[in-house]
Amino acid sequence: MSDVIEISNNKHVRTIRLNRPAKKNAINDALAWGLIAAVQDAALDDNVWVIAITGQEGAFCSGLDLSGAGTPASPLSSQSQQLDDIGWVGRFLLCIRRDCDKPIVGGINGVAVGAGLGLAMATDVRLVSKGARLMAGYTRIGGSPDAGLTITLPQIMGYEKAMRFMMQNTSVNGEEAVVLGMAGEVVDDDDFEARLEEYCQDLCQWSPITFRLLKRGMTKSLESTDLEQQLRYELSNIRMAFTSEDAKEARMAFFEKRAPEFKGK
Repeated sequence: MSDVIEISNNKHVRTIRLNRPAKKNAINDALAWGLIAAVQDAALDDNVWVIAITGQEGAFCSGLDLSGAGTPASPLSSQSQQLDDIGWVGRFLLCIRRDCDKPIVGGINGVAVGAGLGLAMATDVRLVSKGARLMAGYTRIGGSPDAGLTITLPQIMGYEKAMRFMMQNTSVNGEEAVVLGMAGEVVDDDDFEARLEEYCQDLCQWSPITFRLLKRGMTKSLESTDLEQQLRYELSNIRMAFTSEDAKEARMAFFEKRAPEFKGK
């Protein structure tokens, strides 16, 4: 794993930290593909129940590094790169929402702009620091939204608010981001690291099997326009959930009036 990505584990929580502090964690090729690989690795590790993505030293991600992409870091073959029409920027949303069915918590601890905002909005739930600054930024550089923002921001805000936010190049702080629905909780800057860890650990009191099936259902609903298909998918998932050892333990603990002890089986 590249040194521009730091990974740490605490019990069942894996934290993936963007580590280019001198550039406010701006995205170059190594950071982008390193992040994707880190999420893929966490998705395959049964000991990881919850994933956090955050930034180093008071910044989340300042977007694309306009000074250059750095050394190429794509894991794709030459031919696959030639045919690739989605790049790392499209893979952020795909790998976080579709390819990883574990909950991913965004720890927005500072500036999140452009593709950095897209990365933040791709996460399942988000905590934001009061001093954070969130902005699309594309109009400022003559670009158009990418990193999934044309999907996530209308889902989060509604169509008109998302249009206004991007057209007007609006910048919001942590408290304003929560009002717009861009995050679920705002935290004082000095308390942010501790609160992010506490929140992720709190999630680990529940069965990871339950969470993985929950996320599958939620993400599928955003892709499906077939009502009956989605209802059948829900039923298939809950049948699978109820056959797990964790589900049996949950019901037994409920009747015995005690805290369940989940094993992820």
